[in-house]
Amino acid sequence: MSDFNELPIEDRARRMKALAIEALVAWGVTDCEPELLKLRENGVFKVVMPNGDPAVIRVHRAGYHSDAELNSELQWMRALADAGIAAPVVYPTLAGEDFIVVKTDDVPEPRQVDVLSWINGEAFGSLDGGLDKAIARPASEFAALGRLAARMHNHVADWAPPAGFTRHAWHVDGLTGEQPFWGRFWELELLTPAQKKLMLEARDATRQGLIAFGQNPENYGLIHADLLPDNVLVDGANVKPIDFDDAGYGWHLFDLSTITMYFIGHERFEMARDAVVAGYREVRALDDETLSHMPLFYLVRGFTYLGWIHTRSETDTAKEIAPLVITLVCSLAEDYLAGKRG
Repeated sequence: MSDFNELPIEDRARRMKALAIEALVAWGVTDCEPELLKLRENGVFKVVMPNGDPAVIRVHRAGYHSDAELNSELQWMRALADAGIAAPVVYPTLAGEDFIVVKTDDVPEPRQVDVLSWINGEAFGSLDGGLDKAIARPASEFAALGRLAARMHNHVADWAPPAGFTRHAWHVDGLTGEQPFWGRFWELELLTPAQKKLMLEARDATRQGLIAFGQNPENYGLIHADLLPDNVLVDGANVKPIDFDDAGYGWHLFDLSTITMYFIGHERFEMARDAVVAGYREVRALDDETLSHMPLFYLVRGFTYLGWIHTRSETDTAKEIAPLVITLVCSLAEDYLAGKRG
């Protein structure tokens, strides 16, 4: 698998595209040239369905989700769309399947493949291309992002998942346990010995912080968990969520911290953070005492990105963002621990 990820991106994209073309036959698509949109976790391509509608085909990363977990992701997306939230919904195959598993000689391991509805809009921003465009957006759009997160949290509070629904969890062990969901972040090779020591101390402190914060239906539930600018589309006055690949059970503040974490240190950070919170409070209650725990969630969110870089060190994205993430997370850890000592 690592050998495949170490291939030049053009080669990987070509192989994933060939797999997508083979898979599309199951949807009755035989004369479409998929257009690459993104190749990071998944290979994501724009396609045209037989009725002329644009759509998105995803060739999933091998081993990230079981079939049951992927099915649950698609079920939640459908439920959100039914509730009026503009999430992508699945196009079933001609045989009525929500996804299929495809194996080709040029791509290692069988891959889950699904086709989703096209969502209009432009990306809020891009982590790969720098976040200047995102942070320059008006407060009204950050407030809309806060409202979106709150609507999704409210939806889950009132929704009964179908039998067999299963997703991973961004809980205490998923963030600070011996085997965090995205990897043992304190073992990242790029960390200095002093930084590794700092991460271990911060891991212990945040673990206790999460336990003390507690877990209840008011602060925890099914969340998107990846509301980065890349995964939000702006369409006029509306913002729309895409890429539910990391959706799972976690704290609501984890969702909110994801939206603005990468803006910390920018002169417009406070504007963005406060606008998100204000928008959220228009739709769902969020008291000041709960909000005071945001530094904890900024830090554990940062842990996950260190773990992501550690377990995907061969990817171009990991190499590009590593210096920024290490500097940011070490600063967050030092501030958090200083607050605990003070």
